[in-house]
Amino acid sequence: MKKVLSIAGSDCSGGAGIQADLKTFSAHGVYGMSVIVSVVAENTGRVIGIQDVSPDMIGKQIDAVFEDIEVDAVKVGMLSTPDCMEEVAQKLKYYHPANIVVDPVMYAKNGCPLMEPDAIETLIGTVIPLADVLTPNIPEAEKIIRTKIGSITDMEEAAKEICAMGCRAVVVKGGHAAGNAADVLFDGEEICHFDTVRIDTKNTHGTGCTFSAAVASQLARGVNLREAVQKAKDYVTMAIEHSLDIGKGCGPTHHFWHLYQYGLMEEQYSGKERGSTK
Repeated sequence: MKKVLSIAGSDCSGGAGIQADLKTFSAHGVYGMSVIVSVVAENTGRVIGIQDVSPDMIGKQIDAVFEDIEVDAVKVGMLSTPDCMEEVAQKLKYYHPANIVVDPVMYAKNGCPLMEPDAIETLIGTVIPLADVLTPNIPEAEKIIRTKIGSITDMEEAAKEICAMGCRAVVVKGGHAAGNAADVLFDGEEICHFDTVRIDTKNTHGTGCTFSAAVASQLARGVNLREAVQKAKDYVTMAIEHSLDIGKGCGPTHHFWHLYQYGLMEEQYSGKERGSTK
């Protein structure tokens, strides 16, 4: 079984962050592990508070995973402070894992900031160059390049500009734009578009976390980058289409819709499969 590590914040409401990542890993048939960098008290409507884990403890969590378990991919999510970013970057340089997917989380779905404003420079100089794939949404891409994005052409140019900051590939996600949900991938050489009809729902809490975790899962399984992005988009589209109307705000996506719809295959839990003679 392939093994994927999430380095991110914890969402107690279960829709985003570490919780969304672990659900996504399980849905993709990979073994999920986690390093918690921040504890976020949030729900579908608001962020109540954030308590950051010390850089030393973040580093020890990473050491605990890598000294014992082979890691096939790493997904990096919320990194709220420069010190946290420096610690994570130092450890990733030391262990040099394959397939680093970075989701530069800056805001919760309700707009509450999850990254300190002065941390963006550290993100650009320290974290982005480590990414095999960076997955910003439009507001995050705008913060990184300090330019407004208003069209698909703008998304293409943003992807190229961000890629020049040192990462191998960039997916600029179009979920915040009007019209169809169009994402733009630049792999350092070519532009590729991924376009789906926009689903009319407010329940999109954790979509960015889910998408990046899905990309990491696919890369861990040996899928090439373009196919990994397409499969991740297909998965998150399914999860949005069957999203859950839970809570008073933006509800979560449904990571296990197929499982909930059809259940486990009988042979997965039958006595015969376990070796029973019944």
